[in-house]
Amino acid sequence: MSDTAADGRRSLMLAGAIGGAWLAIHIGGIFFWEWRWATAPLAVALIVVQAWLSTGLFIVAHDCMHGSFAPRQRRLNTVVGTLCLAAYAGLSYAALYPKHHAHHAAPGTPDDPDFHAGAPRQALPWFVHFFRGYYTHGQILRITVAAIAYMLLGASLLNIVAFWAVPALLALAQLFVFGTYLPHRHEELPFADEHNARSNSLSPLASLVTCFHFGAYHHEHHLKPHTPWWRLPHLNRARSMPR
Repeated sequence: MSDTAADGRRSLMLAGAIGGAWLAIHIGGIFFWEWRWATAPLAVALIVVQAWLSTGLFIVAHDCMHGSFAPRQRRLNTVVGTLCLAAYAGLSYAALYPKHHAHHAAPGTPDDPDFHAGAPRQALPWFVHFFRGYYTHGQILRITVAAIAYMLLGASLLNIVAFWAVPALLALAQLFVFGTYLPHRHEELPFADEHNARSNSLSPLASLVTCFHFGAYHHEHHLKPHTPWWRLPHLNRARSMPR
């Protein structure tokens, strides 16, 4: 079996684990969770885990955009990416696909839809710009329709907010801080090259927890965007080995 085929199998297994865990918390929390003081700490823990899994859904969709989730299988990449973004927060894969490739075409410049040229060092204005660029009326409509359908099936609005809306917003902040702002923020020290991206010194475990390796290995991602998320630490080690 080729390395490419093996990578595709591993990506599929990891995506299945992320998606399965996300779906279990999503369904269990929205339809079956009963609020009690004694279980409140568990609810908070589940919401935090769900936020991380939501980030994972976005990262899987991101790999689909680069074709690294299922190499040479564009239709499968599109289907999986569409499902992941819809589940995460009602996002449109068709709308995000060209935006993300525009980001890679001109990272950290005024032509980059993820970058705020007017505030290249300020997190809050940049976050507002980032939020406006990705959240649309169509997305709000899709989420509203889904929430109404859930309530017709017996879910409470509180559970929908707690186990879907809150994790999605926390994931948005996670993706912005670790996957966009810190890697592409302008600093006194210039960027290494035209990718205008930095990696950081987080350990592999911390890198996984913060943003599925897209913070600690962001420069590596821009150098080789077709590398699946789970292989980025290996790519970093390979680049660091003496020749």
